[in-house]
Amino acid sequence: MTTPSNPPPSDPQNPPRQPSALDVVFSVLASFFGVQSARNQERDFRHGRAAHFIIVAIGLTLLLIFGIWLAVKLALRAAGA
Repeated sequence: MTTPSNPPPSDPQNPPRQPSALDVVFSVLASFFGVQSARNQERDFRHGRAAHFIIVAIGLTLLLIFGIWLAVKLALRAAGA
């Protein structure tokens, strides 16, 4: 018979909380660069909602693509093409 696993003891100085909108944006940006801290990753997986991270990731990806497209258009215009 297996015993139920007990959740880790909660830290009274850092109570569990759902990540804010800014936390989600910073987490997605950190994941783009691969520099997410273990503490933030744990918070995201335990208290975050996957849909929030997916929506922000899609939005930031579209912004990146638009930014690259705009930079190319401006560079071509400046080069006289």
